[in-house]
Amino acid sequence: MELNEFLRSLDDLANQAEQELSAANSQEAFEEARVKFVGARSGQLKALQKQLGALPKEAKKDGGQRLNETKNRIQSALDQADQRLKSNAANTRTGPQVDATLPGIRQHVGRTHPITQTIEHLKAIMGRLGFAVVEGPEVEDIWHNFVALNIPEDHPARDPLDNFYLGLAEATSKEAGDQAHLLRSQTSTVQIRVMEQQAPPVRIISLGRVYRPDEPDATHFPMFHQMEGLWVDRNVNMAQLKSVLRLFANNYLGGDVHIRFRPSFFPFTEPSVEADFLWNGNWVEFGGAGMVDPNVLRAVGYDPEEYTGFAFGLGVERLCMGRHGVTDIRDLYRNDLRFLHQF
Repeated sequence: MELNEFLRSLDDLANQAEQELSAANSQEAFEEARVKFVGARSGQLKALQKQLGALPKEAKKDGGQRLNETKNRIQSALDQADQRLKSNAANTRTGPQVDATLPGIRQHVGRTHPITQTIEHLKAIMGRLGFAVVEGPEVEDIWHNFVALNIPEDHPARDPLDNFYLGLAEATSKEAGDQAHLLRSQTSTVQIRVMEQQAPPVRIISLGRVYRPDEPDATHFPMFHQMEGLWVDRNVNMAQLKSVLRLFANNYLGGDVHIRFRPSFFPFTEPSVEADFLWNGNWVEFGGAGMVDPNVLRAVGYDPEEYTGFAFGLGVERLCMGRHGVTDIRDLYRNDLRFLHQF
């Protein structure tokens, strides 16, 4: 084959491919043209490429250059036709279309859980009263949960049916108590840990989860939250305890809230009281309080002849429920978005 004839055949093939691909108006027509011109087995370009070997030696260079140019022209025509057909298909697609000019739909976003809101509120109030926030472990040993808090071994609070024990052992000393653990039943354990590490004065609150195997009902749940407060210094007395609780109630509940103490008993305080707030015309119990028992002070190395203190424990859920008018504690843990979105 002569060079001129080979070059003319390449140009004719490129022109024909560009015309047919430009006229292709469907994916089927496009695919038919593609196979016709560049198919791996029967494509016309493949047939012409085989004729390159029949050219004279001195003409193969020019023939090869024109063959590459023809490949590029046909490939460009293929790309343009493919892009045109895809664009047409997108423009004629049926079904709902997105109007970018319309205003967006506000997505539902998460909110802080009402218990977490309450905890942060309590921290802020007690912080203004000079109480530092501390934390402690939720898995405790018997020493910190019972022994150091002056709770005797035969006390009902230590009954295995009233606690989540992770391993029970006899514990009459700190060393023995370290061998048994349970999910803490009160945040009073934190005050022991702080006093073991810090000399007086101590003025702290701790907020966190506590666990008791109660049957869930409107007022009980096996996991709930407490706020424990502790103030130990020289000459701390019950009048200061009542003042702190009244200031707290006025800040949290608003207005001039009345408070009253009813005599009670807790192993780790003496004297012990139940604290009630007069709220919306009703006396509502919020927790226990009292002067720290001298035995508790001795257990952490404090001299009860030199230091006194008071402690109080308030139920976070009870405060939250009272403030927001919630009547069933289980509503706080059902994860019902309709309920939680109210806060």
